[in-house]
Amino acid sequence: MNKVVIAIDSLKGCLTSEEAGIAAVKGIKAVFPDCETLLFPVADGGEGMLDLLISATQGQYRTLPVHGPLMEPIQGRYGISGDGQTALIEMAAVSGLPLVPEEKRNPMLTTTYGTGELIRDALERGCRRFIVGIGGSATNDAGLGMLQALGFRFLDKRGNRLGTGGQILSQVAAIDTSAAHPALREAHFTVACDVHNPFCGPDGAAYVFAPQKGADSGMVQALDEGMQALSQIIISTTDKDISGIPGAGAAGGMGGGFLAFLDAELKPGIRLMLDALDFGRKIKGADLIFTGEGRADRQTAMGKVPSGILEEARKQHIPVIVLAGSIADTELMNRAGFQGVFSITPGPVSLENAMIPEVAQANISRLVTQICSVIQFSRGGNVQTP
Repeated sequence: MNKVVIAIDSLKGCLTSEEAGIAAVKGIKAVFPDCETLLFPVADGGEGMLDLLISATQGQYRTLPVHGPLMEPIQGRYGISGDGQTALIEMAAVSGLPLVPEEKRNPMLTTTYGTGELIRDALERGCRRFIVGIGGSATNDAGLGMLQALGFRFLDKRGNRLGTGGQILSQVAAIDTSAAHPALREAHFTVACDVHNPFCGPDGAAYVFAPQKGADSGMVQALDEGMQALSQIIISTTDKDISGIPGAGAAGGMGGGFLAFLDAELKPGIRLMLDALDFGRKIKGADLIFTGEGRADRQTAMGKVPSGILEEARKQHIPVIVLAGSIADTELMNRAGFQGVFSITPGPVSLENAMIPEVAQANISRLVTQICSVIQFSRGGNVQTP
């Protein structure tokens, strides 16, 4: 083989995307030492997206004091691309679930205010393009906290300004946009969104995602009723009906907030990532692509990292092989177009041992070496024993 591409998602709790890729490169070189290898660290819009986009755009980090999910003071971080034009924001860094202790998780109280503070800072530094990953949120406030930090005011029936958190959703009677940051008129937002849930209803933000953020059944019902009511206020304010738009329910309705008030474009996270990496151009002429993730199953072919890689590869007729810690639904993934799906775990082993980073890296290298040896033999070469 002359050129092989490696683009493996992180194996959460075990290896970063880059660490997994380096292990795969080692396996390739054991059989094809002269092969050109292109390693693309990738993510789908959640954890790790910021670091990868900073690297891809030769950007820099910016750190500043902001408010966390419970309005506590924290240090926030986002990126600015090398040309200074694009802000790179991972909302989980300031509004994410891991920032809230389990006993304090309550989407009636948590807010996206800190994410708005990052956007405001970037606007004031001249950024007019925004790439925002909204995975992993601790919130169900429809992005109202973010908008409050940008100058939007949400008022109750008496005209009083409301506080923060999902608890205010049902109380919003009017939306005052007059004090919104003026630079928003020139800004364009691309939002990494990998769920298709609508804003409200049985498949909406509250019913599907709020329980994992600390909501009990009563809270879930109250939050959904609040989202239903807010969607009507949004229609009367903006003439936009976001209630049924796929992705509007992402991050506790934050996708809907972006759509309604910031004219955002919702885009699959892996698609956004591959565009930023100029992936389609760089893989031209490749003989094979290795991709993968921690667990490969039917979801792998439906919007996750490997599916985005496959979509791009098929345009250029490049075969794609999936490597994963565990696998299921193999036949479905083969029908989707993957050339092969392989588990990196060689045999019965405890999850604890399988997730030791050194063990996982060795397993990836071993598996890739074996696959490459088979490829070499099928092409008439002599099998090498590393």
